[in-house]
Amino acid sequence: MSRGREAAAFGEMRKRLIATLAFLAWAGAVGFTSCSEAETPEGIDVYTYEVVNVYPHDVEAWTQGLAFYDGFLYESTGLYGKSSLRRVRLETGEILQKRELAEEYFAEGIAVWGDRVVQLTWLARRGFVYDRETFALKGEFSYASSGWGLTHDGKRFIMSDGSATLRFLDAETYEETGRVDVFDDGGPVRKLNELEYVGGYVYANVHPTDRVAVISPETGRVVRWLDLAGLPKRGGFRPGESECLNGIAYDPSSGRLFVTGKFWPRLFEIKLVAR
Repeated sequence: MSRGREAAAFGEMRKRLIATLAFLAWAGAVGFTSCSEAETPEGIDVYTYEVVNVYPHDVEAWTQGLAFYDGFLYESTGLYGKSSLRRVRLETGEILQKRELAEEYFAEGIAVWGDRVVQLTWLARRGFVYDRETFALKGEFSYASSGWGLTHDGKRFIMSDGSATLRFLDAETYEETGRVDVFDDGGPVRKLNELEYVGGYVYANVHPTDRVAVISPETGRVVRWLDLAGLPKRGGFRPGESECLNGIAYDPSSGRLFVTGKFWPRLFEIKLVAR
């Protein structure tokens, strides 16, 4: 083997080792279990779903953040050495634009606001601000927790960190301005992950389940649950990889709701149905 190939192989092994060690550290910290269906507490409205449309999704995308803006999907993919920001054509899954992150960053949630895309990282506690059209880096900011999900309500950014807390960030400085603890009739709702703001509520993937919490940002109360049981299997995840639901995007102009998961080859447009 040539020195160049040896160096490339060593570099790839190093990336995998970093990713593995980081994942094990996180798994021990949060008590990770494999992706699974979960029961929802009684006393709260539960909605299921109908699949309206199915679209292609990159099977190599470890989806950490998803948003829909002006006819396109914006996606943040994770893993060390593979993290990226993407603009994607919904109908075909074609990656129209891509910016790769340095290998020391594990990308997480994103939010699109006007001419900027804001992207979190997991353990680095650093966020990036990009020009929406060019993906050129416009700025950076820091935060005190790990970064998981991100959305906005037109007034402020809303961020999750894997706990039961949603943090509110100033729209310009990205400094924390407040927080709310999320709960339902069973107590705190932890492991809040990818976020989307829909009609006055925050939709949050609850990792590692197939449930989405619909949260009042004013009180933190879960006002209803979305039960997406069965969708991960329809997502066609790869055996041995993560089948976790992760990724919610909303098109306010049409009311369309999109969901996907980590390494899924499909993205779904769904309609919510009261159970």
